[in-house]
Amino acid sequence: MDSNQTQWGSKAWHLLSLVRAQSPLIQCITNFVSMDIVANTLLSAGASPAMLHAVEELPDFTPRAAALYVNVGTLSPSWLPAMTTAAQICNTLHTPWVLDPVAASASAFRFEACRELLRLKPTVVRGNASEIIALSLASAEPNASASKGVDSVHDSMDAVEAAKLLAQTSGAVVAVSGATDIVTDGNRVVGAHNGVAMMQKVTATGCSVTALIAAFVAVDKSHALDAAVSALAVFGVAGELGMKMAKGPASLRMHLIDALYGLDEAALNSHVNITSLG
Repeated sequence: MDSNQTQWGSKAWHLLSLVRAQSPLIQCITNFVSMDIVANTLLSAGASPAMLHAVEELPDFTPRAAALYVNVGTLSPSWLPAMTTAAQICNTLHTPWVLDPVAASASAFRFEACRELLRLKPTVVRGNASEIIALSLASAEPNASASKGVDSVHDSMDAVEAAKLLAQTSGAVVAVSGATDIVTDGNRVVGAHNGVAMMQKVTATGCSVTALIAAFVAVDKSHALDAAVSALAVFGVAGELGMKMAKGPASLRMHLIDALYGLDEAALNSHVNITSLG
């Protein structure tokens, strides 16, 4: 393993160890499909999830969170005020928050909601290539539909320039999921190459890794790019280890969570595959 891989492996292990030691409270305003696997992903990594989205509770609860995770997958008009209010509270308190703009351009309502959330300065935005491309195009029509449901019709490498532009205009670190996960702050571009193709057959794995990014950012607020890359690599390695025992998507889901829970330094260091792309 080269020195760069060793450094990334050490960094990812350090952050995972901090999550396990600190058990940061992660408030999740996420979609109905993902709630179960998101909560179990955070628990298996050592974090403490709270699936709380009633706007009436936010003034009391959100200030206690170490990070906020917002996911628009099953967006409704009644949930959007909670998302924006929680993000505003986080900004006031300098608490990191992470946005997952699921199917950002599937409807005018969803697209405008994502743009409204982007204006609230998320620490990290994590989406697939089509979602990131849609959000990065300032001239895109609100009712444009560049995404096919929540699936990406683009490869992550197609979105490198769009991700850099979105990072520069939003101030967020931008992560693009794909065969190679791309992370950029608008200048640096890093690729995380871990994971297995069958993870795409397990619903809400993307949602889960975004929640994990929130947990990693919670324990290292000043290095959001490194935290995002590390979380993507850790989740991808857990998928690789889980795949060794899985017979299909259902068993992969179970073994992925078990592998994340049991991940040790030696396994992480021997599997992590992170490279600089610019």
